[in-house]
Amino acid sequence: MLKGKQRSYLRSLANSVPAIFQIGKNGIDENVIRQFQEALEARELVKASVLKNSIYTAREACEELAQALDAEIVSVMGNRFVLYKESKNNKVIQLPN
Repeated sequence: MLKGKQRSYLRSLANSVPAIFQIGKNGIDENVIRQFQEALEARELVKASVLKNSIYTAREACEELAQALDAEIVSVMGNRFVLYKESKNNKVIQLPN
């Protein structure tokens, strides 16, 4: 569980990160979950956007992915969301206490 200070720090890091995934009309399937897993292991912080033709809102997509990936929700704003999961082998981000 992230603390407020940690979430704020991750939010500031996410400002400069481009959205590398888009959730569209096909929704969230095993392939999308696998891609998110690989990206989170490599980067720890992933930003995604939800297209207008998606059956999900950004909040719904974010919550479903966070639960499937055992990741933390950093923020949901408009049609974008940010997820964080500490990498097992490639730790890059040092969270404040």
